Amino acid sequence: MNVTATPSDKSTVILDVELPPATVQRAIDEAVRHLGRRTRVPGFRPGKVPRPMLERALGIRRTDPSAPDPVYDDAKEHLYESSVVEAITEQDLDILSIPQPEWIRFLEGEGAAYRVVLPIRPEVRLGAYTDYPFGIDIDDIDDEKIERVVEQLREQNAALVPVEGRGAQEGDYAVVGFVGRRDGVPFDGGTAERYPLRLGSDRMIPGFEQALFGMVEDDERTFPLTFPADYAEASLAGQDVEFTVTLRELRVPDLPEADDAFAQSIGSFRDMAHLREDVGRRLAANARDRARHVFSERIIEFAVANATVTIPDLLVEREVEVMHDELRVRLAEQGIEEAAYLQAVEKTLDQLHTEWREPAEHRVKVLLVLSTVADAEGVEASDVAVQAEIDRARARSPENPKLISYFESPRGRAYLQATLRRTEVVELLVDRWLEEHPEVGPLPHLEDGPEAVTAPAGLGGDDGHHHDHDHDHDGGSHEGAAAEPKSESPEGIPA
Repeated sequence: MNVTATPSDKSTVILDVELPPATVQRAIDEAVRHLGRRTRVPGFRPGKVPRPMLERALGIRRTDPSAPDPVYDDAKEHLYESSVVEAITEQDLDILSIPQPEWIRFLEGEGAAYRVVLPIRPEVRLGAYTDYPFGIDIDDIDDEKIERVVEQLREQNAALVPVEGRGAQEGDYAVVGFVGRRDGVPFDGGTAERYPLRLGSDRMIPGFEQALFGMVEDDERTFPLTFPADYAEASLAGQDVEFTVTLRELRVPDLPEADDAFAQSIGSFRDMAHLREDVGRRLAANARDRARHVFSERIIEFAVANATVTIPDLLVEREVEVMHDELRVRLAEQGIEEAAYLQAVEKTLDQLHTEWREPAEHRVKVLLVLSTVADAEGVEASDVAVQAEIDRARARSPENPKLISYFESPRGRAYLQATLRRTEVVELLVDRWLEEHPEVGPLPHLEDGPEAVTAPAGLGGDDGHHHDHDHDHDGGSHEGAAAEPKSESPEGIPA
């Protein structure tokens, strides 16, 4: 057997293999025996069928090269399986998978030859991943920021009271009924009896909420609008329509006074001074948690920018599948069926996979670089740590067996182990830098302290980011023909 390995682009190797006639003949003879034992030919016992009779029974016509040839197919399959492993071992290749070959030649008496393009594990050449040309920036917490949160707390605890003596304006809470018509005919999704919204929230299509300004309860108003050209529902995108809206309820927030009674009503605070002190402490904790997260991301991008690696397509495709797995996990956590999600975002799986390819390629580079840094630093995620993560998921989502089943599968465990390993190596680099710069002080995660547990409404520990150094890929939701997929609005207006 002659083997030639030629390096190619995108971390692949072209393997050319030539097999001598005797090797090919042995493979064909073995294929005849295999098929002879599985093929019933009248007058012959299994395994004792002469080759000409077997080929006739299998419909093989040697005079027609395009005709099916199960004997040669079987011989090629077994010959490839044995020879490609031998060739890979001989060339000492660290391959990612073994794809199917292109047969150049396969002739009795003359031998055979094939070519296969093998994706190999890319070599990561690390550059600098320490000695950063940047530091940690921690937001200052001043009185203005504290008062802003106090105002948010007042808004969250406000009562909604009827509006008197004026028409609707920005910031009001309304309940409306509406009918949307295109060319005088109501369109699907354009009708509601009691739809709650806050005016000025931009939850509806542009112009809808502004058209309600000045209305009072029980007023009816008709006005034209044009759907955005990029509206998710293709049949309405760019279309001119007309809405008739009835204002059923109009309320305005009545904020409580910022006094000691208010402070005592939302938590175990003695007075407003105690509340403001607590708000300041929690904002400071948020700022330090956020600073650690931003610094972690900058470390990752610094290491990736200084590393050299060529990414094979296979790893990008696998990462797209990982991203698909992550979507499945998030949907399972929310109790949403995948088919329903695809219908809501109006996309197919192929479209999602195409959108994910570019971020998947960057993620692969991040994963490869962080894995290599973890190798250099001797960081591993133990089976005990993986099991602990599974146990936490089970405790968080006891009603979600699909999620737990995924995490307990070999693929789910591998995902958790890789995620934990990447997290641990980045945390190691952050902690090392902090030890070298004691003037910065500690930067604990919020979940490591009491703030995330005892915070009053509006001051929880979720800054909208995660600490697993992976990326999320969320989609929007289609809420109706007049609504844009914006942030949530109140479900209704209390009496």
